Amino acid sequence: MKLLIAVIQDKDSNRLSNALIKEGFRATKLASTGGFLRAGNTTFLIGIEDDRIQGALDVIRANCKVRDQLVTPVSPVSGAADSYIPFPVEVQVGGAAVFVLPVERFEHF
Repeated sequence: MKLLIAVIQDKDSNRLSNALIKEGFRATKLASTGGFLRAGNTTFLIGIEDDRIQGALDVIRANCKVRDQLVTPVSPVSGAADSYIPFPVEVQVGGAAVFVLPVERFEHF
């Protein structure tokens, strides 16, 4: 048994949740915040048997898209803020960061 931890952009959350349910995967959704963009994310916790991992990864891959977004960098906390000139920078956001961890024991009460 494995635990999949999938951190995805909020924009993909409902689509992924519906797709996981449709394919028979159970998941717990947690609200989270990304450190770089300080934007809302959703973290899915999925307990899964080893032989179903690839199927779950396929569902995540199909429903979590990378997209380009313009962001304005946050001004530096220390240093010369008067010389800081913010301008929008295009970065890739979205997609999914998925961690697959071994589960030593699972109990459901």
